[in-house]
Amino acid sequence: MKKIIFIGILLFLIAISFIPKFISFERTPFQKNWITYKAQFIDTNRVLDTDNNNIPTSEGQGFALLFAVFSNDRKQFQDMWAWTQQNMQREDHLFRQQYSPSEKGECDKKCISAQNNASNGDIIIAWALLAAENKWDRQIFLVEGLRVLDAIKAKLIRQQFGYQLVLPSETGFELPDDRVQINLSYWVFPALNLFTEVTGDPIWAEIYQSGTSLMASARFGDWNLPSDWMILSEEKATLEGANSTEYGENANRLPLYLMLAQDYQTQLIVPFIDFWAQESLPATVDLLTGQRSETVANAGMKAIKAVTEAKMDNDNADVTLPQITPETDYYSATFILLSQLPIVKK
Repeated sequence: MKKIIFIGILLFLIAISFIPKFISFERTPFQKNWITYKAQFIDTNRVLDTDNNNIPTSEGQGFALLFAVFSNDRKQFQDMWAWTQQNMQREDHLFRQQYSPSEKGECDKKCISAQNNASNGDIIIAWALLAAENKWDRQIFLVEGLRVLDAIKAKLIRQQFGYQLVLPSETGFELPDDRVQINLSYWVFPALNLFTEVTGDPIWAEIYQSGTSLMASARFGDWNLPSDWMILSEEKATLEGANSTEYGENANRLPLYLMLAQDYQTQLIVPFIDFWAQESLPATVDLLTGQRSETVANAGMKAIKAVTEAKMDNDNADVTLPQITPETDYYSATFILLSQLPIVKK
């Protein structure tokens, strides 16, 4: 009897030794970059913005939650979401913009340095929750995502000047004389598509259409680009009085959002491609003065450029992007991963 058991165990060990020859466990480039990203920028479920004193932000938490979904990293998603809920979500279901513990790592009521929300963070977190429900069929993520959407719709959307506008925050951006300050990068196009699909509410498609209409009309400077920030009135969009008059890290992500939404409208993308054709690509350009920054575009901006140009030439293009290394800065790493999201049409 013992001999039979021994032979059975031996045959089992021999059989499983052949499994790797038939089943591939190799990680995708996206998953490999996600593993490095976690090691460099996530500490006890907080996403550390290493370019901004390691302060976790709602946008950073949202992107990391999204990356965890598309890496099928369920435990990391659940742990980060629990931390984000406990430490950054307000009673109205929106999220505080950032979280700053004391030097001792302790947190009390004063540790939240920004009580105000940031709408891009709210939208990206809602996107991640609904994507998680799609991925893992967990009803609780749908319920929590819809709560965030209801709060966004109630507090952050304004119908004005013929547009459905996204306020950058609940307060501070509605100006005298009915003017509104906006940031077009808060129109996260793939998220808006998913919101429409999940809820059936036409407002999200209307917001999407307003965003692309503003991209087409609100162009400034020699390059006809949208700025990171602009002031919108009944008459026009202007840069005078805006938080920034630059085209930079915010506006640069707009083409990628369109690619992730599988929206290849040439007229929206051409100004970006023309700008990117420069031999030395600056990180920013002031659209009022034409002043180029001395800092060149980082690896994240170049990843967005590569994906956009490839997809506009051939929407089935397979784009190879750089690996994230210990030398990769936070924003570059984030946008390399975003550029690799497997929802880009193959």
